Amino acid sequence: MNDKEKVLEFLNDAKVWYLATVDDEGNPHVRPFGAQAILDDKLYIQTGLNKNVAKQMLAHPQVEISGMAEGKWIRLEATVVHDDRVEQEARFLDAVPSLKKMYAAGDGNTAIFYLKDAHATICSFTEAPETYDF
Repeated sequence: MNDKEKVLEFLNDAKVWYLATVDDEGNPHVRPFGAQAILDDKLYIQTGLNKNVAKQMLAHPQVEISGMAEGKWIRLEATVVHDDRVEQEARFLDAVPSLKKMYAAGDGNTAIFYLKDAHATICSFTEAPETYDF
């Protein structure tokens, strides 16, 4: 299992994880997320393009993710890159079909972003930290 797959597995186990962004004034914003998939060897996340979170990621692509699963937590720093290809939106929605109730590929609202220059650390109080880069 490569580093992206290990991070994906952790986020899947966490079910809900939190994404931190900043607005144009530098104010932080944190929101719960839970949609992620690996496509073409890139870890993707999804949101609505009309939401402030998407606007913030487009303007300031540095993000952090945190979540907990089974007594461990993850801290992930990355740059997000918007992928506006309709076929990639469709593949993401096929990978996370629960989103199809709210989104459709090419609807002008579905926004997928992949993580690049990512550094993740999985920590616990009882084990040495695990680090992953992709």
